[in-house]
Amino acid sequence: MKRNGRQICVVGLGRFGAGLARVLARHSEVLAIDSDIARVNSIARDVQRALCLDARDFNALASVVSSDFDEAVVSIGDSLEASILCTLHLKRLGVPVIRAKANSADHAEILRSIGAEHIVFPEQETAERLALQMLNPNLLDFIPLAKDYSVMDLAAPGAFWGRSLISLQIRNRFGLFVIAVKKRDGEAFEFLPGPDHVIAPDDVLVLIGRESDIVKMRESPEEIEKVVARNAAAGAEPGDSKAL
Repeated sequence: MKRNGRQICVVGLGRFGAGLARVLARHSEVLAIDSDIARVNSIARDVQRALCLDARDFNALASVVSSDFDEAVVSIGDSLEASILCTLHLKRLGVPVIRAKANSADHAEILRSIGAEHIVFPEQETAERLALQMLNPNLLDFIPLAKDYSVMDLAAPGAFWGRSLISLQIRNRFGLFVIAVKKRDGEAFEFLPGPDHVIAPDDVLVLIGRESDIVKMRESPEEIEKVVARNAAAGAEPGDSKAL
């Protein structure tokens, strides 16, 4: 699949960190870091870059990570000191978004106080779920169904606002089905919306489909513009249910 050009650093390649790095590397440029050479070697073929270094060492980390990275994930679970120092260093280096794995509420509070915007508790979060949410900021929630299929709540992207479902051709273009539309505040819910439903900025789309297809939709906003233009030129009929 085409990568989205984002650069993400994952520090700590235990089971959670390695799993996260592998999923993210399918769609983004991933730098995987660990102080254990065996862990680095085991993931080297699955990510764009894998390096062995001590993330507690600011100079070592600064030699490979900069503010050019879009996000960093600190997945160090065996050392509280390393987790805290790495988070502190990443903040100092100017990485705009830092997610850090915490082992307790106290650990989480410390990480937040030094710059981690998002705290991850592995016992509550799977690597695959976190990766999908990182790749799709508009994704609010999802429920896994059969293999590769999920029901997903997606905040309507800006490219959808003011446009009808038929003009977006979500089903035909991306293989996703809109089964409901609701408001962010939960006050309104429309099951099986009609093709003339116009997307509002506060709409949340309830979709069913493959997780990979929602990533593709997010990575291809220009395709929405092309579909809308083609539909307008062809004079698409509002009753065409294939648009949903």
